[in-house]
Amino acid sequence: MLPTMKTLTFAATLAIAGLLGSTATAATKTAVFAGGCFWSVEKFFEATPGVTSAVSGYSGGTSSNPTYENHAGHLEAVKVTYDPAKISYAQLVDTFYHNIDPTDPTGQMCDKGPSYRTAVFTANREERAIAEAARVKYEKELGRKITVTTRSAAPFWTAEAYHQDFAKKNPTHYGRYRQGCGWDRTLRVVWGAR
Repeated sequence: MLPTMKTLTFAATLAIAGLLGSTATAATKTAVFAGGCFWSVEKFFEATPGVTSAVSGYSGGTSSNPTYENHAGHLEAVKVTYDPAKISYAQLVDTFYHNIDPTDPTGQMCDKGPSYRTAVFTANREERAIAEAARVKYEKELGRKITVTTRSAAPFWTAEAYHQDFAKKNPTHYGRYRQGCGWDRTLRVVWGAR
């Protein structure tokens, strides 16, 4: 007996939905990095080919719903959504390292204190191995102790709207901040001219 048009349509719909569902979940992945002020981390990741979005927020603490005024225990962090067909997790980690001072244990540039320390939040053993291998590699390359910690993934809390895309929305203010803090000068000292 041949299936009816109604049966075919329902079966075709299920097949298409299943196909689209698996493609959508496999198309992008996320990673979380803490590299000092989240404005700068968000900015360099947004400019990275293969990254589809970068969102400023807080991670690593124990409190729920942290805010900029009250995020004790959390690090300023950025959640990166990326296409693994265009950029690998290892390449993201390398991008992260080359845009921070991985040897500063107190924060980044002019932003000092516990919430500005650096970390790679890993979701599984493979990511942890990649993050640890990068730490070892850059310690040898730079000849200095790397202070970037590798942490297990933790809840990520999105920062307030005024922090999102801050460098794009406030280019003059961000430019003064970046120059005043010596971001580019420090990166040249650590990594050389690139």
